[in-house]
Amino acid sequence: MDYSSDSELSDSDRELQEAFVEGKLKPGLNTVHQAPKKAVNNVEGLNHKLEEIYLNLPWIERLDCINAQAPLAPELAAQLMAHEQKRENQLKNNKKLPQLKASEDPILNDFKREMEFHRQAQAAVLDAIPKLKALGIPTKRPDDYFAEMAKTDEHMQKIREHLMTKQQQQQRSERVKQLRQQRKEGKMLQIQTKLQRQQEKKEMLDQVKKHRKGVSKDLDFLDSKKSKAISRKALEKRNMKNKKFGFGGKKKGGKLNTRDTAADISEYRSPKPGGRKGRDSKGKQKNNRPGKNRRIKAKNKK
Repeated sequence: MDYSSDSELSDSDRELQEAFVEGKLKPGLNTVHQAPKKAVNNVEGLNHKLEEIYLNLPWIERLDCINAQAPLAPELAAQLMAHEQKRENQLKNNKKLPQLKASEDPILNDFKREMEFHRQAQAAVLDAIPKLKALGIPTKRPDDYFAEMAKTDEHMQKIREHLMTKQQQQQRSERVKQLRQQRKEGKMLQIQTKLQRQQEKKEMLDQVKKHRKGVSKDLDFLDSKKSKAISRKALEKRNMKNKKFGFGGKKKGGKLNTRDTAADISEYRSPKPGGRKGRDSKGKQKNNRPGKNRRIKAKNKK
């Protein structure tokens, strides 16, 4: 505390000494008393300075316009009325907001001020365009106009390279995110599959226990794969493939008789009485053509 008080006293003493040297300290005063500044409106001096800095340049170099505001357009008047009505409803429905008059509301005043700027600029344009046309100065850019680039081609090439690098980094980041998401989903799927297998194994063990105890006699749970309903179209396709390429597996001896096929006489038909005409005892059809000698003799007789 002593060090801080000593520093404050030394600072105040230094200020008093500086004020005494400048003549601001009067007898009987321990502090510097500064008189309030008076605002001076020196019109004559301002006019004199204006004459010094004034340059008599042509209007095209100054482009100054002194005019009143343009008349208020009907659409702007309707927009102003709608804005005032909206603000009035907002203040009426919310009592927490300060209830101000339309002339004192800063929001409406800002909107009106912007509209006045717009009208002032519109009037300046309407006044300046005829003057520019009278001076022969074009006010519209030609269709085939190409403005010179403010930046060099080298700078634009650097910008392009920077943008391409940024795009590649973004694509790489998106790819890493996708791979991370896919890895996460694959891990979750693996966990779900493992849990499902454990559940199936547990259910099968429970069924085996029940079967051993004699509670259940159904052995369908031993089928690891459940039969799925096969559509008619898929079945026809399967039959066509089997017909064309076979069934696979062992094919040797497929037409040999077995005990079951030999005992099966469902397709056996008993012979009709009298037998078949034109056939011998072995079931072969008789040949009615004469022998060679008979044919030669018959030929010589002619």
